[in-house]
Amino acid sequence: MKRFAIGVDLGGTNLRIAAISESGELFEKVSIAVRTLAHRDQVIDELCRAVRSLAVKYAAQGGFAGAGVGVPGILYVKTGTLRKSPNLPGWENFAVRDAITAGLRTNVIVDNDANAAALGENWLGAGRDVASLCLLTLGTGVGGGLVLDGKIWRGFLGMAGEVGHIPVAGNGVQCGCGSAGCLETEASASAIVRKAKELLLSGSSRALAAAAKDGSALTAELVYQTAKSGDTACQEIFRSCGRHLGIGLAILVNTLNLPLYVIGGGVAESWPLFSPALFEELTRRSYIFQEGSTRVERAQLGADAGLYGAAYLALQAAA
Repeated sequence: MKRFAIGVDLGGTNLRIAAISESGELFEKVSIAVRTLAHRDQVIDELCRAVRSLAVKYAAQGGFAGAGVGVPGILYVKTGTLRKSPNLPGWENFAVRDAITAGLRTNVIVDNDANAAALGENWLGAGRDVASLCLLTLGTGVGGGLVLDGKIWRGFLGMAGEVGHIPVAGNGVQCGCGSAGCLETEASASAIVRKAKELLLSGSSRALAAAAKDGSALTAELVYQTAKSGDTACQEIFRSCGRHLGIGLAILVNTLNLPLYVIGGGVAESWPLFSPALFEELTRRSYIFQEGSTRVERAQLGADAGLYGAAYLALQAAA
C-alpha cells in the first residue's frame, strides 16, 4: 500500500505544513503566521489541527505514515526537547515532540530544521544521486545538516552540523555563540546587512544610500539588488561572503571528504555574486577539492527542502 506523510517546518515567522507521498509528490501545502498566535500552546494546537485536516483529506492517497517536524534551534532529538531557539522565544526546554504527539496521537518525528532540509535535498534535490552530503543554509544565520549513507548524522548529543560556528575570520566580529569570527558572522543575511550599514556610515555606496532613502528597509535582498545593478561596494560584500564560505568549506571538505556540499537558504539566491570568490578560496585551501571530484552546488528545493525532509523522516520511521 502506498503511503504519505505530513512534513512540518516550524519557523519563527511561519508554520508551514505539507502532505507528501512516498514518491515525493506534494499534494498540498499550507502556511500559518506564527507571530499572529499568542502562545506556543496555540501554535501547537494550530499545527495539530492542520496536520489532522491534511491527513483526513488525503487518506484516499494511501496509508498515513505520521508527521515529521523540523524545528529551529538546539534540539535534544532523543527526548524531543527544544533546548533553546532564537526564533522561538518562550520555547526553552519545551518537550515539543510530546506536545505534538499528544495532539495528534500518531507517529511524530522531530528534528532540527537544517537536518530536515539536508535530508530533503538528499531525497529529492541536489543530492538525490549521492548517499552522503553536507548542507549549509545561509539565512539569518548559517545552519547546517549532515546526511551520511542516507541518514541524518546528529552526533552523540544531537548537535552535529553547527557549521555556522566554524571560525573563518580570526579575531572577527563577536558571534552570539560566544566566539568571534564565525562563518555566521561573515556569510549570513545578518552579516550582509551589518556590512551594508558600515557602507552607509562610511558613505561608500551612493546607490545603496539612495535605495535606503526611498523608504526601503535595509535587507540582504536590497543589498543584493544594489549589487546586481553594478554597485561595486555592495558587490564586494558578496565577494567577502564567498571568500569566507570558501574557507569554511575547505575545512569541511578536508575533514569530511563527502562527495557533495549543498548551499541553500535565502542568501543562496545571490550565488552568481559570491560563488566565484567561494571557489577561488576553496581551491586555494583544499587539496582534496583540487583533486576534482568534490561537488559544491546550489540547493534545488528552495524553502520546501525542510518540508520534504520532515515528511521523509516520518516515512523512514514507518518503513
